[in-house]
Amino acid sequence: MTVMAILKIHPKTPQNRLIAQAAQLIKNGGVIAYPSDTTYALAADLFSKKAIERISTIKKLDSSKLFSCICYDFSKLSEYAFISNSHFRIMKHLLPGPYTFILKGKALLPKITLTRRKTIGIRMPDFPIVRSLYKAVDSPFLSCGTRLSDDEPLNDPQEIEDKLGHCIDLVIDGGKIPYAPSSIISLEEELPVILREGCGDLSFFRTE
Repeated sequence: MTVMAILKIHPKTPQNRLIAQAAQLIKNGGVIAYPSDTTYALAADLFSKKAIERISTIKKLDSSKLFSCICYDFSKLSEYAFISNSHFRIMKHLLPGPYTFILKGKALLPKITLTRRKTIGIRMPDFPIVRSLYKAVDSPFLSCGTRLSDDEPLNDPQEIEDKLGHCIDLVIDGGKIPYAPSSIISLEEELPVILREGCGDLSFFRTE
């Protein structure tokens, strides 16, 4: 696939025509970088093994990896992950927002997307570009942060193009995003467990 240049998209009012170009790349098995509410991330078709392997190579991921699934539709999400009624209420209360929820994945998910514990992260970023991209792809898609090894996450579109332009297909330029890690909450068991305190109000959990 031909390497593309940076595609500048307005972060608050994304241009539908440009979003459609990025979405088509994902649907065609490409890998793109996009901005979210916490940092830039890489995106690929959830069922494209080749694209996911490309991300794994870029990130030098091992079997303890954590991919996220971007999905704004809870009814669709229940096809991919186990969500109890109590977990649904928690996620519905906090999302969209800067949270990553760890859930047990269902058999529909490719094994390559799951951790050793058969889990996957679920994200619904509060960011117009991501929401528009999801609608254009018309399906949940895979996501993974731009941090390379122990380096700082890449949060500048020009820097991403400089470092990753040779191995990804597109960089969506939504402006420089100050790195602010999401809070990670495990919903593997009935009681939620905060694995990382990042962005987002976590007082909801401390009052239960």
